[in-house]
Amino acid sequence: MNSPIRVLTVDDHPLMRDGIAFIMQKAPDMELVAEATNGAEAVTAYRKYRPDVTLMDLQMPVMNGIEAIQAIREEFPKARIVVLTTYSGDVHATRALQAGAMGFILKSMLGTELIDTIRAAHQGRKRISDEIAHGMAEHLGSESLSTRELQVLQAVASGCSNKIVADRLSISEDTVKGHMKNVLAKLQANDRTHAVLIALKRGILEA
Repeated sequence: MNSPIRVLTVDDHPLMRDGIAFIMQKAPDMELVAEATNGAEAVTAYRKYRPDVTLMDLQMPVMNGIEAIQAIREEFPKARIVVLTTYSGDVHATRALQAGAMGFILKSMLGTELIDTIRAAHQGRKRISDEIAHGMAEHLGSESLSTRELQVLQAVASGCSNKIVADRLSISEDTVKGHMKNVLAKLQANDRTHAVLIALKRGILEA
């Protein structure tokens, strides 16, 4: 028999880790070798166990999933990492894939898709949930926000008025309005609130 696929799971929610462990018990070709609760622990666990496939959450304390993927891949370029997250935003997925992830699936799709994705990653094949792939295709070629536009949108998201944003960034209120106009156009948003909601959904802003 071939050796089982050795898996490391990284998630700060105990119930999610338990759920993954339960699903993997039904896969005779897999073995859960270690668990981690944040990105920093993931890097340490990877060094110790050298898993075949790592399942990585995105939003975690201490070190997030993207940072952990980058750290692991920098030290172990052949590491095979699959993002398992509740966040379906195309920007989240793009960042994860750019960091070196082999796959990107949603926690709502646990079950057969998780097992199939682990097997695909172990074989060196990339796999992305259909919902994620559609989102990425929909926004393919979309103009990204500039650093200043992102700063303005972040301030707006925290409830700041144009005057407060202008004071914080040492720019004029007219400049703030100009940046917001560009943000609305790029995100195809109707107003400031709509822009913030779109940015959160896509992963441009962190919740």
